[in-house]
Amino acid sequence: MTSGLSVKGLRSSLAGPFGLTVPSGTCTAITGPSGSGKSLMLRMIADLDPNEGEVWLDGQARAAMPAPQWRRRVTYLAADSGWWTDRVGDHFGRDARIVVEALAGRLGLGRALLDAQVAHLSSGEKQRLALIRALLVKPKVLLLDEPTGALDPASIARVEDVLAEFTSTGGALILVTHDPEQATRLGTAQFRMADRHLVAA
Repeated sequence: MTSGLSVKGLRSSLAGPFGLTVPSGTCTAITGPSGSGKSLMLRMIADLDPNEGEVWLDGQARAAMPAPQWRRRVTYLAADSGWWTDRVGDHFGRDARIVVEALAGRLGLGRALLDAQVAHLSSGEKQRLALIRALLVKPKVLLLDEPTGALDPASIARVEDVLAEFTSTGGALILVTHDPEQATRLGTAQFRMADRHLVAA
């Protein structure tokens, strides 16, 4: 079986079935209207919502490992990420501060944000900080739901550079986006979600 993510017969009462292969080092971009099932599919792959079907990572079945272990390897990043304490820095381990500051700089974020209150962040700052949080666990696969939806063009370019580096070093990426140009720039393969089923773009 090819290294990377493989999905077969993934379905729920709300969407699917989905079949998909995302080899290591590639990005699969998915477009489609709001409510068409894009987020549902990502959440099912991450095993966050009830689902049936088979999912493998590097030939290892999702069913063969505990859910927390799966989600560290196959990490889902929602369009509106969750924050569980008031201070930004509390969401990152102390030992990771240097790495976080370096990534923050690449994404156009100042160091002072790590000491800020989450309530004071803009939507775009939250999106980029949530991406850093996801990258810190060193996932094999990133499932990204509109990761640049709240960003200006310069910030989008910075995020895309980081994502391109992730795939160039062997990571596999599924990117949900409303921007067809972004799908073309990043997508090794492109699909469109229509009526809660995937079709070739």
